[in-house]
Amino acid sequence: MDIKIELNGHIDEAEVIELYRANAWSSADKPEQLMPALRNSHTLVTARNAGKLVGIGNGISDGHLVVYYPHMLVHPLSHGKGVGRKMMQAMQSVYKGFHQQMLTADGDAIEFYKALGFTRAGKTQPMWVYAGNEH
Repeated sequence: MDIKIELNGHIDEAEVIELYRANAWSSADKPEQLMPALRNSHTLVTARNAGKLVGIGNGISDGHLVVYYPHMLVHPLSHGKGVGRKMMQAMQSVYKGFHQQMLTADGDAIEFYKALGFTRAGKTQPMWVYAGNEH
């Protein structure tokens, strides 16, 4: 697998929606909101295999102190092949040393992010105005 990682590259709506649907993320049903959200992120990372989008993630940041990673998806057929790790390494090329790097992980993603050095911050508890059962 020859994965090409790119920061702030071009994305096409159809390929993004296909990737989100493959991961059963409900954001795929809201392309009119999803696409500008991704395109207007502080940083966007993509992973391609032979030109096909197999991973995408974004960072929302003040550019100096804090970054939040709301989306980090890898196509299920590419799980376990280092794609997500390479994407996070690319994000770290931008955000390494920031005071706070935050994300919300659930399911199998929890162990993945722990392996990358993410931990629960003290006694914090995730809080949202959100159903919490969709992505």
